[in-house]
Amino acid sequence: MALATLLALIGAGTLWAGRAQPGVQLLAGGVLVLLATVFEQWRYRKRLPPSARWQPTGERFEDPATGQPMEVLYDPLTGERRYVPLEQHPR
Repeated sequence: MALATLLALIGAGTLWAGRAQPGVQLLAGGVLVLLATVFEQWRYRKRLPPSARWQPTGERFEDPATGQPMEVLYDPLTGERRYVPLEQHPR
């Protein structure tokens, strides 16, 4: 998002400096990538189904990246598994 914003700002500055062709291309490209990124984050964010009934599986492990203890939860309706910090899982 930062690069797309920078690209759009460079395009706007180029337009302001009087160079229309590259300015329009840079501005349009930056805005297009920025909008696509925002749309993707909105469209594909993880939503919990209202009927989700998370059950602990008894599986626990240490997250190798953070060292934090994790617990595995399972939704029998969808088959989805979730990995949540041990002290934060919904009951």
